[in-house]
Amino acid sequence: MLIEIAYQQLAVKLESLYDKREASNIANWVIEKITGLKRIDRMIQKNRLLSPAETEELGRKSVLLLDSMPVQYVLEEAWFAGMPFYVNKSVLIPRPETEELIEWVIIENKQKVFKQILDIGTGSGCIPIALKKRLPDTVISSVDISKEALQVAEKNTFQLQVSIDFIQLNFLNESNWKDLPMVDCIISNPPYIKLSEKESMSKNVLNFEPSLALFVTDEDPLIFYRKIAIFGKSHLNEGGIIFLEINEELGEQVIGLYKEHGYRTSLKQDMMGKDRMVMAEKNE
Repeated sequence: MLIEIAYQQLAVKLESLYDKREASNIANWVIEKITGLKRIDRMIQKNRLLSPAETEELGRKSVLLLDSMPVQYVLEEAWFAGMPFYVNKSVLIPRPETEELIEWVIIENKQKVFKQILDIGTGSGCIPIALKKRLPDTVISSVDISKEALQVAEKNTFQLQVSIDFIQLNFLNESNWKDLPMVDCIISNPPYIKLSEKESMSKNVLNFEPSLALFVTDEDPLIFYRKIAIFGKSHLNEGGIIFLEINEELGEQVIGLYKEHGYRTSLKQDMMGKDRMVMAEKNE
């Protein structure tokens, strides 16, 4: 089969799950990964046929895609901060709004100069790795409860050639905090989706992304934010700052929580105009 025909057929099939533009983008990404040819190269080599091995691989990947598996898991790749990250179902797929949180850290670093950063709930390692690329002289540590997630993060540090200190522990257990360093900055994109919101979520998230990294109970949706606020009092250096990604519906509640714990706070919207980020500065 001609590569262009294979691309067109996959794109049409994917329109049963995605809008036309997204279906086209996914099909293009898949064909590029299978053949090693970008769209411009395929235009030049328009008579190029898929090899038998490529045809077989396309068939396997198409079955997964049409079962609603996110393309990032199918290809085991997600782009974040201009870099390709290895991902599997042990970690969340990195989102663009998290890049905005990182940019906020970079901006504040110009004033504060963070010598040591702690990332809580690292997943794929996208946050600490992206920060380390921009702040090579900063010492960065990351924690996660999941051994499988940390294996993914370690693989990404090797592929992207940075050094991060990964620590496996349950952050919600305060007795583990003694094993964590004093830092100038804490950053976290913790679980923040309430279980009651499951019904409104898409199948490709619910069926494939790790629940452990997504959901909190409706009874205590701010549990991670409260623990981080308490932790910051004992583990942030003078003038230290916490950066948080948040549930867009809970911005004022998160701000109120950190004010109660004595932090100076700022609420920031993402590029879509949604309350998505909080900065909390430790008062001395």
